Parts: sequence; structure tokens; C-alpha cells
Amino acid sequence: VQLQASGGGLVQAGGSTRLSCAASGFNFDDYSIGWFRQAPGKEREFVGRIQKTSSTTFYADSVKGRFTISRNIAANTIYLQMHTLKPEDTAVYFCAARSIMTAPWDYWGQGTQVTVSS
Repeated sequence: VQLQASGGGLVQAGGSTRLSCAASGFNFDDYSIGWFRQAPGKEREFVGRIQKTSSTTFYADSVKGRFTISRNIAANTIYLQMHTLKPEDTAVYFCAARSIMTAPWDYWGQGTQVTVSS
């Protein structure tokens, strides 16, 4: 089982970028996928998730209206589209998968760095 996050980099404040999370080794449609981030010196925080089957999305207040999660089932890939980026969005972004709504996240990707310059 593997989750591979990619697409991070350096972005100017107010700009946009898109992260990808490629999944392999499990039935992608049986898992909800979440995005998390961790800034230097801070705890990892929840960014958003997309539910299996229904594709319902849910976002942290800090990113609501700016970030959008979508998925391409055929490609086993989840996307995190980020708009109107702020310096405080700078962090390592991780994707995670879980099969049960209330359970801990089963699988984690290695993370990709997003740096927003002011």
C-alpha cells in the first residue's frame, strides 16, 4: 500500500497550485482520503477530506473557500487544488487514507513541501 504526494513547490502569495496524491496497492474507491499539513514547529493539522463512494468533501475553516479536493477514480489519484495561497499555508502537506469514517487514518503518504512567499 502506498500513497505518493506530489506537486509542492514555491508559490507567491495569492497564487495557486495543485497537489496530487497517487494511491496504489489498495482499492481506492473503498477509502476516504484526507489532506493534512504540518508547518515548522507546529502540530499536524487537518486540511480536508473526501469521502469514499459519495465524494462528499469537508474542509478546515482555515482553507474553506480556497482549497478544493477532488478525485479521479480511474487514475487512483486525489487532488488538492489550492487558491489564494497565504504565507501561513506554508507547510508539508500529507495525504492519508482510511476505510472507516471514525477510525484512525490507515495509510499515510510521505508529504510534499508547499512554500508560499509573501
